Amino acid sequence: MRYLSLILKNALRNRRRSFLTISSLALSLCLLGVMMALYYALFLNPQPTPGQELRLVTRHKVSIVFAMPIYYRDKIRQVPGVKDLITWQWFGGQYKDEERDQSKFFPRLGVEADHIFNVYPEWVIPEDQKQAFLKDPTGALIGSRLAASQKLNIGDKVVIKGNIFNMDLELTVRGIYQSLGADGGNLWFHLRYIEEWLKSRSSQRPFAGTFTILANSPEDVPRIAKAVDEMFANTDAPTRTESEQAFGLSFLSFLGNIKLILLSICGAVTFTILLVAANTMAMSVRERVKEVGVLKTLGFRRETILGLLLGESALISFIGGAIGLLLALGLCALIRQGPAIIDQTTTLTIQPPVLAFLLFLSIFIGVASAFIPAWNAARTDIIEALRFTD
Repeated sequence: MRYLSLILKNALRNRRRSFLTISSLALSLCLLGVMMALYYALFLNPQPTPGQELRLVTRHKVSIVFAMPIYYRDKIRQVPGVKDLITWQWFGGQYKDEERDQSKFFPRLGVEADHIFNVYPEWVIPEDQKQAFLKDPTGALIGSRLAASQKLNIGDKVVIKGNIFNMDLELTVRGIYQSLGADGGNLWFHLRYIEEWLKSRSSQRPFAGTFTILANSPEDVPRIAKAVDEMFANTDAPTRTESEQAFGLSFLSFLGNIKLILLSICGAVTFTILLVAANTMAMSVRERVKEVGVLKTLGFRRETILGLLLGESALISFIGGAIGLLLALGLCALIRQGPAIIDQTTTLTIQPPVLAFLLFLSIFIGVASAFIPAWNAARTDIIEALRFTD
């Protein structure tokens, strides 16, 4: 510790270079921090939102775009362990100038309104709003995040032009609910709105896009999933049943191997940090070879000089890493306020184990990148160091 002031003074002696190095490290650690936070949340320690551990989602085994017969609903209700379920259908459509402004996008889902509050008991909504939504066939129920982002209030009209279905929705906001999950950004309307439109224009029978099942207990979840899929395994519309959390993560597979992508980005960023720190330290040591010779003439041992040089690199890396992680925490906070693509983005943060690992990694990279030039400088003979002219 008695050499700490000397380490600090030498680390910041070239302020421009130190500032640029710390900035590069901070930006790299910021990106690495966000990527590691996503990887930790998605693959290492995914945490279900409140109530999510009791819900399963059943869809067509081939793809979610294929429909299932509506009678599946009654058969699933008879499976032991099933407490309740809802049928829902993705509507899609276009809201206002959504094609030009992607911030206008949000999920629009037709649902069996009579059962939705049983399946999502964690939702908080005033009783008068709940009853208003249930009684109005053209009523809409929206999450609080959606209401804030689109500036919607009770009684506002919402018009959505259909694209999957050749119909337009003319809805009235009847309820705004609070939710900790990603569904806080959804719009729900009565499924019979679609069913009545289909009946009036075609002889097509009602169908089901997706079922969300509420289990009696977490222990019933795997058994229900197996029983439902076995029940329809040999039909024209086989099913795939999985937890609601797994269903949400399955949408990421459309983007490719997310795990490999995140790991590749983390590896590239780590390698970049290593190059930046190694280049900076090599330049710093090369400029001070004569100073190393002077230190040796004053009695500084090789190990002490090596420790001073490594300490400088570790200090710069620590400052850059700390600033980068603070930026990453702020960026995670912005992501939490954005559109909820999956549940994990609504609670995204850098967990303490990830935070400690990244801070340790920044210091380790600083020391590792500086070790070779520092070792070569520390073992240079006094005469050679004093004669050094580069």
